[in-house]
Amino acid sequence: METKQSNSETVEHAAGRAAVETVTEKRLKQIIEVEPTTATQVQSVADPAPLGLAAFGLTTFVLSAVNAGLIPKPGEPVVLGLAFAYGGFAQFCAGMWEFRRNNVFGATAFTSYAAFWIAFALLVTFDLAKIPADARPAAVGTFLLAWTIFTAYMTVAAIPLSRPVFVVFILLTITFLVLTIGAYSSQAGLTVLGGYLGLITAFGAWYASAITVIASTRKC
Repeated sequence: METKQSNSETVEHAAGRAAVETVTEKRLKQIIEVEPTTATQVQSVADPAPLGLAAFGLTTFVLSAVNAGLIPKPGEPVVLGLAFAYGGFAQFCAGMWEFRRNNVFGATAFTSYAAFWIAFALLVTFDLAKIPADARPAAVGTFLLAWTIFTAYMTVAAIPLSRPVFVVFILLTITFLVLTIGAYSSQAGLTVLGGYLGLITAFGAWYASAITVIASTRKC
């Protein structure tokens, strides 16, 4: 009787252990099958940087053409649609995709400058005319100064990145600084200079965008 009971316990123990091993094997198989799929899905998000740089560059180009006097001041509203749609919405999407790719710098830069363009369009469309003429230099100057400060520390953060992106941030910091001084001092000449610096910045952003897009198509 004792031998039979012992054999029965041994069989039950072996069956239990086999069941545990089977469950463990199934769980490991699920992990192996599911986790690589998730990683592949994350990596399948295309690089949004070329879109963000292109959106920023094009919108900056048109506004800078106004500041430089290449487009008469009454033609400034031509920038507003771009500021909302391309510099604003498209660049915001690029920022959100950078979050998806865990790129803190890209997400912060694109989302922030998208907000800049939307804020600029709202300021020109709804608020600028409400600001008294004597308060306008300080108001606009402070608006630009805040973005100069933000761009300056983003430039420091861009040092380890590619040289084209770093150069774009250097140029943008200088552009914002000149425009800020021009706004505070109401010196039209500085605004014109800031416009030409903005044009150079726009071409730099376009270049940084173009080399990435062209490189991606050559891989196909």
